[in-house]
Amino acid sequence: MPVSLLDHLIRRRRLITEGVGATIASAALASGFLLRFEFAVPPAYIPLLGNALPAAILLKLAVFRAFGLRHLAWRHIGFADLFRIVAAHTAGSALLAWTLWVTLGPGFPRSIYILDFVLCLTLDVATRGVVRTLYETRLHPASSGVRRVLIFGAGKAGVMLLNELRTHPAVQYQVAGFLDDDPAKRDMRLHGIRIFGGRADLPQLAAKLAIDEVLVALPRASGSDITAILEQCHTAQVVAKRVPALSEIIENKILLDQIREVRIEDLLGRPPTRLDEAKLAGSLCGQTVLVTGAGGSIGSELCRQIARHSPAALIAFDHAETALYEIEQELRTERAGLCFHPEVGSVQNRARLEEVFARHRPAIVFHAAAYKHVPMMESHAFEAVKNNVFGTRNVARSAANWGAQSFVMISTDKAVRPTNIMGATKRMAELICIAEGLRSSKRLSQPMKTVAVRFGNVLGSNGSVIPKFRKQIAKGGPVTVTHPDMRRFFMTIPEAAQLVLQASAMGLGGEIFVLEMGEPVKILDLARKLIVLSGLRPDEDISIEFSGLRPGEKMFEELSAYEENTVATPHPQIRVFSGPAPQRAMVDEALERLRDAVRARDTAGVVMVLKEVVPDYNPSTSVLRTALQSRARSVVA
Repeated sequence: MPVSLLDHLIRRRRLITEGVGATIASAALASGFLLRFEFAVPPAYIPLLGNALPAAILLKLAVFRAFGLRHLAWRHIGFADLFRIVAAHTAGSALLAWTLWVTLGPGFPRSIYILDFVLCLTLDVATRGVVRTLYETRLHPASSGVRRVLIFGAGKAGVMLLNELRTHPAVQYQVAGFLDDDPAKRDMRLHGIRIFGGRADLPQLAAKLAIDEVLVALPRASGSDITAILEQCHTAQVVAKRVPALSEIIENKILLDQIREVRIEDLLGRPPTRLDEAKLAGSLCGQTVLVTGAGGSIGSELCRQIARHSPAALIAFDHAETALYEIEQELRTERAGLCFHPEVGSVQNRARLEEVFARHRPAIVFHAAAYKHVPMMESHAFEAVKNNVFGTRNVARSAANWGAQSFVMISTDKAVRPTNIMGATKRMAELICIAEGLRSSKRLSQPMKTVAVRFGNVLGSNGSVIPKFRKQIAKGGPVTVTHPDMRRFFMTIPEAAQLVLQASAMGLGGEIFVLEMGEPVKILDLARKLIVLSGLRPDEDISIEFSGLRPGEKMFEELSAYEENTVATPHPQIRVFSGPAPQRAMVDEALERLRDAVRARDTAGVVMVLKEVVPDYNPSTSVLRTALQSRARSVVA
């Protein structure tokens, strides 16, 4: 059937459906008479057929309309539709039988009632099935560009994917079969497509069936499962692509647009983030929101997520004008109606902050600006203090002075029992954040709600290990890992930003929220997975070397002894740190001494103040050496 004609018919499907229904009803009744009398209807029964046909057409069309059969999509008919069709035909045939019994009496052959029901139902289902088959078949003409694929996962997502592939003309995929590790599914068929076996059968099947790609439709698969499938695909020399979680499919509607290459976060196997969208929308919609460090990995993602919830205005503050320009261009393109204000400046410049807060009067402030590179800050302690400690106080005080309702600070797992300057300064910034909230409660009628949100490493962030590994792999190796046993917590940038927003919406003030980071990941395993993801073999194509711990680095990070020192919240992926609240007077006095030490360029003084405020801070050897050298120089002077 020509494509244009089929499309024309589908667009007028309601009228055509009723016409087809009338034809089927009359054909079924007539065929029932023919079968009942073995294709030789006695003349005495022909008037009965003539009287019954109008009743069959009118009554069944009325019942079919009542059951909504004319609204069913022909190209997407499924089991749920089949139940409705069976119910409609049962009701229609029953009503027709009762009407004919009352009007025509017992002389009407009773066997025809059953024949009419069976034939009418069969013809209806068959007609709809033929139309669906025609629609799907014409979308896949013979073409040398068609890619043969296997769908890995014979579950709900796999069936959805099969249906999408069959009904979208722009996709040149031909599904050759399913794979699934459940042995009970082997050799079964889904919509006519065979389930051949599990992952162990993949290389052999790929060669036998001339497979070009494997589409992994396992939204809940663990990282180890995805890694194993990916390794089998590499062995078979076929491309592997991933179908996203069903929640993403429902949100974004079009499944095929979301088929993508397997990413490193797939191999880590983190569960999808569950958000209270209503609560988020209520806290952000119509509000003026300011984000510091808006050009960074977390800051820019916060801007993207906040923009989704229709703020009155979004102010992006950063000292890096190039990164700020990039997020500005992105949001102006993708969120044309957003009131967006980029502001260049440093959190160390209190006067500049006052200008920005006076101009925009933000109600909500997300403070993501910070120096985060651990080894770099070990050799730049004064800059870490000025930015992470005093920069945080500058932003918090400006926010309180200009009437901000909420102040949210982005913290880190390195603030827990810190062994480096970066972690110690971020822990002190947490204390400042809470102290400034307490200060505002003493002098403001509507105190500023302050919270901190603590989490570990984010995949692919600026300065993280993932971009470093990718560059090393691109150059042919070696990939350098500090230690074979080093472990870190990881989450994706969007996940971290979403949970920060969720924590801010549930905060009452004074809390330090801790995001659930899952199990820590061995950096060595991460390096191996990235090599596999690149289509190469660890230790064969790409070597791995160990470079040793850098100054200030821990072997294992912690999130405040996660279960011991935190309490649950209504959100399963967010907990609250239950440590003691800071003393404002102690924090203020420590800040004055810290400022004096920075002005005097006294590393020992900085370390001593940080150690007093953060008792579990354990300075690294390199910092202690620098502190002793600075103190020795001051004594000599």
